[in-house]
Amino acid sequence: MEAPIESDLCTRIRRSEQALMGHHEAVLRAYGLTMTQYTVLLTLAREGGMSGAQLARACGVTQQSMSSVLTNMEGKGLILREASPVHAKVQIAALTEAGRALLDRAYQEVIILERALTEAFTPAEHAALCSLLERATEVLIQQTRGA
Repeated sequence: MEAPIESDLCTRIRRSEQALMGHHEAVLRAYGLTMTQYTVLLTLAREGGMSGAQLARACGVTQQSMSSVLTNMEGKGLILREASPVHAKVQIAALTEAGRALLDRAYQEVIILERALTEAFTPAEHAALCSLLERATEVLIQQTRGA
C-alpha cells in the first residue's frame, strides 16, 4: 500500500455517504419513514405517478424490495396505486394528500442539512464540489458496469 487508507478517495466518499445516511435516517425515523420511503415520496412529488419498476430504479433498490415498500406505504395511506391506462397489469403509484403532507413536514428537517452544507462552502467551492461529485459518480457507474 502506498498511502494510508484515510487518504483513499473511495473511503472518503463512503464516510460522507455514511454520515449523510445516518443523519437522514435519524431525522426520518421521527416521521416513521425509511430512507427508501422518503425517496419514493420525494420522487413522486417531483415526477408524478410512476410504476414500481421506475421507482425501484430511481431509489436504487430491486423491484422486489420496491414492491414491499409500496405495499407498506399504501397501507399507511401515503400512496395509492391504480392500473396504468397504457398497461393494465402495471400499477402506477401516486402520492396521497397524507403522503404529501408527511413529505412536506419531513422535508423541512432534511433541508436543514442541505442548507448547512451549502453554507459551509463559498459559491465557487459549492459549484466545484457538485461538479467533482458528479464526475466521481460517473466514474463509479462506469467501473460498476465494467465489473
